[in-house]
Amino acid sequence: MSSSELLAPLDLAFWHLESPTHPLHLGALAHFGPVPAAPDHEPPPDVLDLLARRAAAIPRLRMRVRDVLIPLGGAAWSADPDFDVRRHVREITLPGADFPAETTRLAAELMERPVERGRPPWEMYLLTGAPDGSFAVLVKLHHALADGMRAVAIGAGIFDEIAAARRPARRPRPVPPRSWLPGPGLLLDLAKDRLGDLGRAVEVGASVVGSSVARAGGLDGRPAAALAADSSGTRRLATATLSLDRVHRIRRATGGTANDVLLAVVAGALRRWFDGRGPAALPGADPRALVPVSRRRPGAPPGPGNSLSGYLVDLPVTEPDPAARLAAVRDAMDRNKAAGPFRGAGAVALLADRLPPLAHRFGAPFASGAARLLFDLLVTQVPLPRTALSLGGAPLRGLFPMAPLARGQSLAVAMSPYGGRVHVGLVADGEAVPDLDALADALTAELDLLDPPETPGMPETPGTPGTP
Repeated sequence: MSSSELLAPLDLAFWHLESPTHPLHLGALAHFGPVPAAPDHEPPPDVLDLLARRAAAIPRLRMRVRDVLIPLGGAAWSADPDFDVRRHVREITLPGADFPAETTRLAAELMERPVERGRPPWEMYLLTGAPDGSFAVLVKLHHALADGMRAVAIGAGIFDEIAAARRPARRPRPVPPRSWLPGPGLLLDLAKDRLGDLGRAVEVGASVVGSSVARAGGLDGRPAAALAADSSGTRRLATATLSLDRVHRIRRATGGTANDVLLAVVAGALRRWFDGRGPAALPGADPRALVPVSRRRPGAPPGPGNSLSGYLVDLPVTEPDPAARLAAVRDAMDRNKAAGPFRGAGAVALLADRLPPLAHRFGAPFASGAARLLFDLLVTQVPLPRTALSLGGAPLRGLFPMAPLARGQSLAVAMSPYGGRVHVGLVADGEAVPDLDALADALTAELDLLDPPETPGMPETPGTPGTP
């Protein structure tokens, strides 16, 4: 067998938190234009074959999870000796009458299914059947395999521009064997490390509990009624596309960041959505969003494993004024950034880094429902390369990211800027949120409220791929 690599603590937590009705994989639905006509006497590229060959060339996608004896309760990534990329990459032909709607429907159905755990935990689907020759690709990666930035780094290997520039991968260094009978010096070092981890766990845990109590006056665990749900195992998907130019125009006029503007758009859309369900649907308290924060340094290689913390933001859906909603979001994010990603209840992900593997293995059933005590929904932004991307010459028109649902919650919002647009993927529990399309429409309406459309007859100039 070839080399192996221990799962990082947060990866191990994600691996054990999953259940058959509660899958923990990330996803992305990428839409491509038609493959350009090939020169005379040259056959057009076989997109399925191209997708399979490029996926097989990504070393990380050949790795599966296996249990290890040391550390106790741990697991490791190891190369699958029986790896066959065709078990992971499949083609599905859809009715072409309404291809975009059919891809969204099927993507939701495929996202319900957990990836197979005995193999490398990922899947790709080539979705074809559009009359104009356009197609889509659905990618599923288990959260133990990658966080958002790592998923982009892995998935980008299928694009023409990245595949052409790919360097030969280094062989992963094997995990050094550990003796069953460690010497006194090693035992002392292990004890010191475990005490240090325990101390840091207590510090982070106190921060999590303290921040929660400070906000709510107690850990009452009452999520917004419309966003709390028992996990049904079903998924519903909706998408929206927003103008990045308009987001930046609002940012320049009001201050803060583009992410502040997008969070305010989500808050306003939730208010519209609740209101559309009737006056009684508007919650009495603002729902709390977890905004993941990468702990990777800008410009640094994505590296193996998840490296996440998070900020908690009360989305001001009870505030009727759009400008006041944006100001409230900006102030909350400013406070979060001043405190840093290692303080506050949003730092709960850091606890995983401080706990021994055995705690993840046996504590998962107890920890799985803890998310609903701390936040009501996930709102995340997934960065994409700023260059124009293609697959087999077919241009990437849009990529809609999909985040996993925390147990007991019914909605996750993920956003990716690309080509002058912000592509929004909404994932919901299919039984709890049958009206997810209404929330997608509300996102567009809320952006119009913050930045009214331009005068008729003067259409906005669309962005081009690569626009930041």
